[in-house]
Amino acid sequence: MFEFLFWSKKKKDEKTQQNTEFSGEEKISKMSNKEILEAEKVYKKWLSTIKDIIAPAAMDVKFNHIKMWDFYMKNFFVYSYPRYVNENWLSGVINMDATMDISMFIYPHNSADVLSMLRKKTSQMRSTMNMLRDKWMWRDPEVEAALEDAEILRDQIQRWEEKFFQYWLYFSIYDKDEKNLNKNVTQLETNLWAKLVLTKRADLQMDRAFTSCQPLALDKLEITHNMNTSPLSSTFPFASSDLTSDKWIMYWINRHNDSLIIFDRFSLPNANSIVLATSWAWKSYAVKLEMLRLMMIWADVIVIDPENEYKDLCETVGWTYISLWLNSKEKINPFDLPQWIKDFEWSTWDILRSAIINVSWIISLMIWEMTAEEWGILDKALIDTYAIKWITFDTDNPWDLEVPTMWDLYNILSSMEWADSLATRVEKYVTWSYAWIFNQKTNIDLDSWMVVFNVRDLEEELRPIAMHMLLNFIWNKVRSELKKRCLVVDEAWKIMQHEQSAKFLFWLVKRARKYYLWVTTITQDVDDFLYSKYWKPIVTNSAMQVLLKQSPSSMELLQKTFNLTEWEKYLLMNSSVWQWIFFAGNKHAAIQITASYNEDKIITTNPEDKIKSDDDVVFE
Repeated sequence: MFEFLFWSKKKKDEKTQQNTEFSGEEKISKMSNKEILEAEKVYKKWLSTIKDIIAPAAMDVKFNHIKMWDFYMKNFFVYSYPRYVNENWLSGVINMDATMDISMFIYPHNSADVLSMLRKKTSQMRSTMNMLRDKWMWRDPEVEAALEDAEILRDQIQRWEEKFFQYWLYFSIYDKDEKNLNKNVTQLETNLWAKLVLTKRADLQMDRAFTSCQPLALDKLEITHNMNTSPLSSTFPFASSDLTSDKWIMYWINRHNDSLIIFDRFSLPNANSIVLATSWAWKSYAVKLEMLRLMMIWADVIVIDPENEYKDLCETVGWTYISLWLNSKEKINPFDLPQWIKDFEWSTWDILRSAIINVSWIISLMIWEMTAEEWGILDKALIDTYAIKWITFDTDNPWDLEVPTMWDLYNILSSMEWADSLATRVEKYVTWSYAWIFNQKTNIDLDSWMVVFNVRDLEEELRPIAMHMLLNFIWNKVRSELKKRCLVVDEAWKIMQHEQSAKFLFWLVKRARKYYLWVTTITQDVDDFLYSKYWKPIVTNSAMQVLLKQSPSSMELLQKTFNLTEWEKYLLMNSSVWQWIFFAGNKHAAIQITASYNEDKIITTNPEDKIKSDDDVVFE
């Protein structure tokens, strides 16, 4: 019994000691938490927020203006609109050469509440008109017009054709010179008043108006106006009166007024374009962005890619990627007969003659210079080459027959008198190192939505030949069926180095529009391109031109060619890679390219970005 009591007392003392120790630790912990909370409170009190960083140090608020830093500022609000307003009526304000903030607030209304309000208003207006009629007083045109509009609006809302909104529109104009500020204010009021859009200055409310114009989504003025969907859509601010249409795709941003350039290439005399820039000026980036957005209008795209820059784009969107090199599986036979549109009145004579001319150009690129005698021998040999396959000038429907290959031409030349030199130079494309790429039947189909031909791995000697054959192959396919297509020829200066291929590209650009094709020519070697005798016809037949950052050595020729102003010349020499000059016919615009995050990941040409994306890949 004594031992049990002693053991119980011992346990009780140990438990009391543990409770005492726990209470002490808890007390210390509570004191520590309190100190931490006090420290956090002091820290947050003196911590600078983002608003503190971007906010001005001080503002001098007067009854009719605000002075902030070195700028004077005045604020306005719109309080009345006309009965009818044209679309893009804000373009005159947006295109003003002034620093300005425009703020819009749009709040939707419940359709049921609007219909109830319209019923009451129409009843009131009808009562007013009846009272005037009973008293033999003059009718009120304003009430009659309001009643007519209310009835039309009520019908449209009940049919779900329109919705009802409350709309706020505020302006803030800045300038360092107070006189220039007053001048811009007068111009703003004149532009709006000419369209019967009435404004007032926010006198005695400048601070509240300034807050309403900031990107804070806070409306401190609450100067409202009721609008339905149709007139509200006319207030869309991101539009340029010069380079914006209501269809096609969005290209770039107008740097002058930050409006969107939504442009239709086929609205120009021709839909061809040319892109000129130095190396590392993001030429391909801009063109790939356009190609990606062409998916929205279901246009086919064909690309000749000399540097393997379009592979990631093809793999992402599931398009066809064809790599041409000595051992590639894809082949193009230069002896293929041209395809003709079904409605075109063709004859076998025209088809065979066109085929012989095309092959003659390709052979001239293969064996370089030929004498007049050799040209005559080659022409006779090509006629005989097609004849051994039963394709002559009198053959009916020659497309049903098998076409010859380079081997057949070599056999004909080897058997002809005085053709030993031609046969020797053609031989390497038949039996030696270059046999597999030009001596096979065509196994490429362009029925895919987008096809990219990669010629990066071709030897320099073969590249102009292959590009010429590709252009001819694509042209035959384009003529076979009228369809909306875009052909992108990247690094076109490599084609312009050779007489025959430069001539063919010029001929292709000149005839493209007749077959619903637009050609985009890209080059970085501006000097070599422009000094070719075919450069000017290509430029003049490209109604859409884009000039990116240029080197000083090319500026004099570019300024003379494109009639650039001194400001545009300065812009091209000093702008960043994202800022260019865009020509659409006679219209010029300084533009800036903007791509979304996902678009940028797909079309980027920056090696650093590609390395980072490769590093981010996780292998399971």
